[in-house]
Amino acid sequence: MKTTIKVVLMNLLLSMSTMVKAEIQVLACEPEWGSLVNSLGGKQVNVYQATTNQQDPHHIQARPSLIAKARRADLLVCAGAELEAGWLPLLLRKSGNPDIQAGKPGYFMASDYVTLLDKATTLDRSYGDVHAAGNPHVHLDPERLLKVAQALSQTLIAIDPDNQENYQINLNSFTQKWLNMGQKWRKQTLSLTNKSIVVYHRSWIYLQKWLGLNEVGALEPKPGIPPTSSHLTQLLVRMKQTPADMIIYASYQDSKAAKWLSQKTGIPTVMLNISPDEGESLFDWYQQLIDRLVKEKK
Repeated sequence: MKTTIKVVLMNLLLSMSTMVKAEIQVLACEPEWGSLVNSLGGKQVNVYQATTNQQDPHHIQARPSLIAKARRADLLVCAGAELEAGWLPLLLRKSGNPDIQAGKPGYFMASDYVTLLDKATTLDRSYGDVHAAGNPHVHLDPERLLKVAQALSQTLIAIDPDNQENYQINLNSFTQKWLNMGQKWRKQTLSLTNKSIVVYHRSWIYLQKWLGLNEVGALEPKPGIPPTSSHLTQLLVRMKQTPADMIIYASYQDSKAAKWLSQKTGIPTVMLNISPDEGESLFDWYQQLIDRLVKEKK
């Protein structure tokens, strides 16, 4: 009897150990990709996000705790297109993890699976923080995000084929809900079509294109260069002649320049989270973007 109990306990422990090992360890560079992995992976994934929506993903430190996470990861999911160029190469090198290096199944860059906008025609640092491949913020376009979701689901299946059915079910569920919400957002944002906006940084071009917004100015004199008094003065003159409808900036960016221009012109400011909050779904995050833009336009 005792022997039977021991065997049962050993089998139970072995089963539990196997279940733990089956869980895919994922390192997501940005919150949007962490949220997407959770939607597609469900109980089969354990996700750690390297950044929050209150951080500029261009400028992150490859700190020891992050290196430790990278060392244990089965899958790395990032935006790519040089968004993480300042810290990801160092992180990968120090992690020593062969599974998440470029060219391996566990290396996933979202920008590799969609057509990018705003490709640099001149690779010269005098033009500011330009991305040679194109703008990396592809998650701001619902249609591109869905293409990334499809590719990411296939990557999860390749890494964990035993759970292929679960991943396919999750993708189908996500796709149907995302398409339904997309139709809702289209109707909700008809009033935004052809409205003019000033942005802090050129982070929003995919959202602009999807909604039909026209960018008529930027608070940064050049991408990645903080606003200067001379540039803001020039922008002020232009806005007084042809006012914009909104001034948009991300929650992690300094609001001082946006509020200054708003006070001088009467153009309202809109602070947006460029990525989901911790634990926030992509659906809720994108709905919040839409709600804030539509509310400010009224």
